[in-house]
Amino acid sequence: MSNVIPEPKIFACTNTMVLGKKIAASYGIPLGNVITSTYSDGEFQPSFEESIRGTRVFLIGSTNPGPENLMELLLMLDAAKRASARHITAVIPYFGWARQDRKDKPRVPIAAKLVAKMLETAGATRIITMDLHADQIQGFFEKPVDHMFASTIFLPYLRNLNLDNLTIASPDMGGSKRAYAYSKALGSDVVICYKQRAKANIISHMELIGDVTGKNVVLVDDMVDTAGTLTKAADLMMERGALSVRAICTHPILSGNAYERLENSKLEELIVTDSIPVSQESPKIRVLSCADLFADVMTKVHQNESISSKFIM
Repeated sequence: MSNVIPEPKIFACTNTMVLGKKIAASYGIPLGNVITSTYSDGEFQPSFEESIRGTRVFLIGSTNPGPENLMELLLMLDAAKRASARHITAVIPYFGWARQDRKDKPRVPIAAKLVAKMLETAGATRIITMDLHADQIQGFFEKPVDHMFASTIFLPYLRNLNLDNLTIASPDMGGSKRAYAYSKALGSDVVICYKQRAKANIISHMELIGDVTGKNVVLVDDMVDTAGTLTKAADLMMERGALSVRAICTHPILSGNAYERLENSKLEELIVTDSIPVSQESPKIRVLSCADLFADVMTKVHQNESISSKFIM
């Protein structure tokens, strides 16, 4: 009997089609053909236009709100399961709804757990994702989770900048672990911002823990939504004597007035990945592709090889 592992098939959801094509090209196979039909009331139905029976299927789709992105991935998982795919791996560059990972007040859902259960019920046998909002979300799944870190993309870029007096900063207390990991890899100092929120997405007060005088600062976070925290932190650090302030954020949600805030801030550069398509161009935004990272991990998963080299943080 032949021990040759048959090639997998890669498909992408509508909102991740551009990234899906890049991943498939990096993997070395064409992106599979899936057609989504839409009814007049907005209901939609994805259809695989080729046989996937007995194959390993990679379904690429970020689940950023609105809910149609998550729903499309769930429907594709269900279709793959019913079409007798052998393995069904959900490749989720950005795992949406992850900020609801606990009950922070009475009578609210734990949406991240619900989404995990929905993905498994729909048919996912493995999850590949990147920079979860909280590492412990992996525990919401009963299936294997490969949690990649975008530091494999960002660290080489930061080293190539050759910044003197580099200091890594966390925009809040919750990101201090991530900031310390970057500082250890780069051999730099760390500062932390302490913020208080009046309500979601609105900061009432921010203080800086540490000295940034004469430093080139790089803020590190997993996502940028309204950009309120990042721009406020950048302005504060420049007021405290920083030479420059950049930010690296894996997932560019960039909602509301985010682009306007970036343009009006003292932030020199925002470096992001293409886990979510950037809706507007901006001279301050630099996009680094995560396609090669995902393609490499998918190759190793398919060939049952170790992916520990991708866990550098």
